[in-house]
Amino acid sequence: MKITWYGHSAFRLDFAGKAVLIDPFFTGNPAFEGDRARINEGVSHILVTHGHGDHVGDTLDIAKATGAKVVTNFELCMYLAKQGLEHFDPMNTGGTTGQGGFTVTLVRADHSSGLVEMDVTFPLGSANGVIVKAMNEPTVYHMGDTDIFGDMALIAEIHQPDVVIVPIGDRFTMGPEVAALAVERYFKNAKAVIPCHYGSFPPLVPNADRFVAALDGKGIQVVVPHKTVGVTV
Repeated sequence: MKITWYGHSAFRLDFAGKAVLIDPFFTGNPAFEGDRARINEGVSHILVTHGHGDHVGDTLDIAKATGAKVVTNFELCMYLAKQGLEHFDPMNTGGTTGQGGFTVTLVRADHSSGLVEMDVTFPLGSANGVIVKAMNEPTVYHMGDTDIFGDMALIAEIHQPDVVIVPIGDRFTMGPEVAALAVERYFKNAKAVIPCHYGSFPPLVPNADRFVAALDGKGIQVVVPHKTVGVTV
């Protein structure tokens, strides 16, 4: 599996002939680097963790351009359908759906979910993490935006993720040290831990240095990817 980071929480997973985007926030993302046309090539699915603009991002435009199916919570699917989305698969926390060669499970995240338009807030279901599983591929857990919570132990027990993508930016999610604690306590058996949701906007921590330092010597492989350069796991 090749995992490519595009800044903030945006990732692309390439595996077994599939290309899956997660939280494709490109337009307006100061940390984004890459060729939009190349990123969209072959994309069949878009997974969205929750209904904030920095995670929904370019979902609608990419789906219209590629025909990709959007997989996210029910309320967000219905909202995007009213905006013209044609291919979608609504879910909710705890559910698992087959996506033709892989499965997606939505798990809990401690965060909010909604969009503000013309001073009106639209609540858009629950915030979630996503679990991606495919035969003979590493299991990936993208936490979405979240704080640490004790039921991460159950997520680790049930899904046994090989790759854990962790928000570390503080203010809107866990900060670096708490994120490191979550990894050390609940996901120490992961093969790779990838930090995200940092360095995008001034309120967020500028880099992953504190996260890396907090896990130094813990026997956990932390991978800080260079944007647009994929990591193979």
